[in-house]
Amino acid sequence: MQRQKNLTSNNEHGTSNEHGARIVKTRKMTARKRNLLIELGTEELPPKSLKLLSQEFSQHFFKVLVENGLVEDGNGNGNYQAFATPRRLAIWVKDVAYRQADKIAERTGPALKIAFDDNGNPTKAAEGFAKSCGVAVSRLKKVETDEGGWLVHSRKVRGETLAAVVTQALGESIKNLTIPKRMRWGEKDVEFIRPVHWLLALYGSDLVKTEVLGLKSTRYSRGHRFHAPGPLKILSADRYQNTLKTMGFVIADAQDRRSMIQKQAKRLAARQGGIVVMEDALLDEVTGLVELPIALLGEFDQEFLTLPKEVLISTMKDHQKHFYVTDTTGALAPMFITVSNIKSKAPKRVRQGNERVLRARLSDARFFWQADQRKSLADRVSDLAGVLFHHKLGSVQEKVCRIEKLSEYLAEKLEVKKALAQQGARLCKADLVTDMVGEFPQLQGVIGRYYALNQGVAEAVANAIAEHYCPKFSGDKIPATSLGRCISLADRIDTLVGIFACGEIPSGDKDPFALRRASLGVLRILIEGGASVNLLELINQGIKGYKESNGAKIPTGTIQIGEEVAAQIFEYCMERLKGYFVGQGYSAEQFVAVQACHPQDPLDIQNRMIALQRFFSRRKIAAQSLSSANKRITNILGKSTVNSAIKFNRKLICEPAERVLADALIDISQSVFTHFSGGNYEAGLELLSTLKQPVDDYFAQVMVMHQDAAVKANRLAMLAEIRNMFLGVADISRIRIEL
Repeated sequence: MQRQKNLTSNNEHGTSNEHGARIVKTRKMTARKRNLLIELGTEELPPKSLKLLSQEFSQHFFKVLVENGLVEDGNGNGNYQAFATPRRLAIWVKDVAYRQADKIAERTGPALKIAFDDNGNPTKAAEGFAKSCGVAVSRLKKVETDEGGWLVHSRKVRGETLAAVVTQALGESIKNLTIPKRMRWGEKDVEFIRPVHWLLALYGSDLVKTEVLGLKSTRYSRGHRFHAPGPLKILSADRYQNTLKTMGFVIADAQDRRSMIQKQAKRLAARQGGIVVMEDALLDEVTGLVELPIALLGEFDQEFLTLPKEVLISTMKDHQKHFYVTDTTGALAPMFITVSNIKSKAPKRVRQGNERVLRARLSDARFFWQADQRKSLADRVSDLAGVLFHHKLGSVQEKVCRIEKLSEYLAEKLEVKKALAQQGARLCKADLVTDMVGEFPQLQGVIGRYYALNQGVAEAVANAIAEHYCPKFSGDKIPATSLGRCISLADRIDTLVGIFACGEIPSGDKDPFALRRASLGVLRILIEGGASVNLLELINQGIKGYKESNGAKIPTGTIQIGEEVAAQIFEYCMERLKGYFVGQGYSAEQFVAVQACHPQDPLDIQNRMIALQRFFSRRKIAAQSLSSANKRITNILGKSTVNSAIKFNRKLICEPAERVLADALIDISQSVFTHFSGGNYEAGLELLSTLKQPVDDYFAQVMVMHQDAAVKANRLAMLAEIRNMFLGVADISRIRIEL
């Protein structure tokens, strides 16, 4: 077959999804295969998003190739490689066919009985079908099936070219990228996360003619913006990475750049007897900032070490994208690692420039540190009146008043001194109006702790100021102290109540006030902190705080607050709690079974879940039998009007199996009640498991719906008592158990 220099789209033969057609036969994929390279060149991409953009682009592009039959292995194991730098997204794919395999398509026409008349001549139906297919009636096949005979037209559908599939794959891959906000540039009406400047598409050493975002493909890439800014010809797909590295001064593989940064930084720090700290998020971001990573070690004045280490680290990490260095004891060292994007002839000047900028930043921080402490945190509380919490809910000062009241309520339940809870709640937001938090908002709470300690506030209160923001994100630790947990709970409950009362309930992916995180934080603090608190009562206390908070009133009519809001918040929290337990390895059925008993204490719910799981794993046969019995009891009681509060009368018992069950029930009832009321659910379930045989014998030998009304009512009462005992922990009739 003649070699194609330019692979172009060829759509005139039709496709397999044409209306009325079905594919019945295909040839094997063509033996001609080469490696494919696609590169989209852009302005500098957002470094924090680069890794995700590269993954999404390459995965979707490869998926389209597989779906179109140009790549055989759909698993992607070693069949493609993604490349990403600040100025490009690229993918190299192994063994790609140059065209889809040809297909044989069949189109079914009219039934034979209406396609021909009694003399065997074609009817208008047959002629019309043949005309629509572009053939004579004699070219149509007659096919017999179980449903009758039909006219069928078969034709070969030529496979799409690689160019056509690449065009499709590029369009879909770009469209499906996670881009919060797309932009336009110049006079073009196309949109992307950043302006695009070139498109490279090679099949082996051949150019693939395609177009996307207003760009036509070429065989040219571009090198480093400063070291090799001009066009760079790529001779073949397989020489892409090496050409960029040797002639373009670009390390195309993000993982290679990441490893280079790690090795260089560790080596530089080790030479000074230090250890560089490289958090994954910052390492990925720095990797997304450079195409040619050159690490440099810089220093700053020892005097800045008098500032809180969090301030120094935040300045280096968040503001300057530097990696900080510690000594062998873990103490912060007066040095940093920066990563340059150029191989400078004067690296000393690059290092000095970074040192100069960092020194200015740290000088500002030292000024804020000194200036802030001229005013105590207690005196700053009134300044919170000028900070808006929510336009319908008032200022942060008003929120602090509510948090203080709610902390007083929680203090007794969490065994915290009320005076400390009041003071901690009053000061917990005061650092929001300091210059230091204005410059480093991510350090709110942390800065408050330092200021509180310097101003003679009790250490427990100072620690609680920092802890009350925890957990800050999924998987973050809860507050370490009871006082911190107390204030953190109060803060989150106040936010949940207020925002729900405003009607701004999260929907879909939208959660601007982070209510999912707040509700899960409440649940985790109560459960993991071992605090037994009725959540619904706590929510109602939060509602009470909005109705009257140290005289600060919410304007009438601005929010709707009451029992309906409390129920909404509780239900919302229970949904989060279900997800929490499923994430811990419990089943959704177990949670539903526990919730059927309407417990309101998250810690108590966890105890029930633990007991259920242990009981079901250790006593599976007994659990299965009792679950089945409970379902049967539930069905029977559901068809009757028995009063569950009425006790059964032993004098009305007349069957031996019934008497055995009644005796067993009487023997364990008080002990079961004692265990359940004390929260010892596992022991209570173990006692209930002794009813397995008596219950099985009862249903095998006793007819519940006796003709005597008194006997029937008595038997129903005994069944109701059994069911009520089980409901002391969960409705196990809702759980399926497979032996």
